[in-house]
Amino acid sequence: MLKAGAAAVAVMMFLLLYAFFRYWLEVWWRRFSGRQRLRRRRRVGWAVLLERAAARFQGPYGHLADLLHVVGWPMRPEPFAGLSAFTAAAGVAAGVFFFRNARSAIMLMVMLGLLPYVMLRMRLISRQMAARLDFLPAVELFYQCYLVTGGRQIRTALRQTVEEGRLPAEIQAVFEQLERNLSVRGNDEDSLRRFTLAVGHRWADYFAGILRVALTEGVPVADNLRELIADMRQSQLMDQQERLRLLEIRLANFAPGIFLVIFLAVNFRLNPDASHRYYLEDPGGRDLILNALVFLFGSLLMGLHLSRKKM
Repeated sequence: MLKAGAAAVAVMMFLLLYAFFRYWLEVWWRRFSGRQRLRRRRRVGWAVLLERAAARFQGPYGHLADLLHVVGWPMRPEPFAGLSAFTAAAGVAAGVFFFRNARSAIMLMVMLGLLPYVMLRMRLISRQMAARLDFLPAVELFYQCYLVTGGRQIRTALRQTVEEGRLPAEIQAVFEQLERNLSVRGNDEDSLRRFTLAVGHRWADYFAGILRVALTEGVPVADNLRELIADMRQSQLMDQQERLRLLEIRLANFAPGIFLVIFLAVNFRLNPDASHRYYLEDPGGRDLILNALVFLFGSLLMGLHLSRKKM
């Protein structure tokens, strides 16, 4: 039974790894040859099946596409889902070969399957925290450029804001992404939604609402921008306190993992033979390590949830 399960896991991992690397080789070759600039990339075989399956789940598919676009990972939702499936299969294999029971295989499958999405969320929160620090100067610069254009050309003001190059790197990348999306993409609503997701703050929602009114109705919004800047200046102290709480949450996320590493390092340093027999060979020791990993992963998910609420 154990050998059959191990063989099935090995076959599944091989197929997932083969599909994943084949897709990335095709993408690399198409970018290298420049064919994607001349015609729409055709998708054949399993890629077509993945896209048809993804079309049935437009909500999660669109959410994942927005996250990948905002974070800047060069990956579509289809290969990201394949990567999650591959890591889940790796968790099953680790549970079968190392812990040798179904409970461990299921736990590791869930944790490693969710790991790519958790890493994506952590990168998004890091970017949001960096962008929030300089959002007020960015809006002030945009307001100045908007006044220079005569108070009507939103896209021109965004272009001038980006071309000034006076913003820090993270918020500069966010405004560059917004300007590029509004210039290239046909759906302004999608571009504004991804902009608010990149900043992750209520002021970004208000700013996006002002841009939405200016783009759809074509009315001057200089007064709205001036009021927004005044409100943001008044709430600077509160925003700083929120950023400090976010930093505390992130430190609390990584503290249990650091303590576990220190605990294991001290044990292996003081008594390496007994520690090796207990933590690596004894089933009780392996279950202890697994339970610690489960609690660490749970604390990480709780930290991400609290960070989203504070944002």
